[in-house]
Amino acid sequence: MAYIDGFIIPVHSNSKLAYLEFAQKAAAIFIEYGANRVMESLGEDIKAGKTNDFRTAIIAQDQEEVVFSWIEWPSKEVRDAGTHKAMNDPRMQIDGAFPFAAERLIYGGFVPILDVSAKKEALKNAQ
Repeated sequence: MAYIDGFIIPVHSNSKLAYLEFAQKAAAIFIEYGANRVMESLGEDIKAGKTNDFRTAIIAQDQEEVVFSWIEWPSKEVRDAGTHKAMNDPRMQIDGAFPFAAERLIYGGFVPILDVSAKKEALKNAQ
């Protein structure tokens, strides 16, 4: 069964390019170690909530953007092994500071409970 790692990350406006370069490098490594897909998304339409929202969840400061990302894995077992390999891969080491506020990154692993896409529905209806 598929497994998803999800992340919400605060990235300073001046660090977006550095973050993207880091994410591209990391994505290639995660794919090499078994991930099916890596998605990075920059917040564009983030509404302020009455109790909580994406910005307050990561304690976003002025000039920080919200990045929402996820890694799709074929299974939790592949994720566990792949993440372990990636985190120990020397290519994942950063010279200097992270291009995001690592101490305020929120992440977790998720088991999909619904997976519907227009493409899947079209294929199902064509049969």
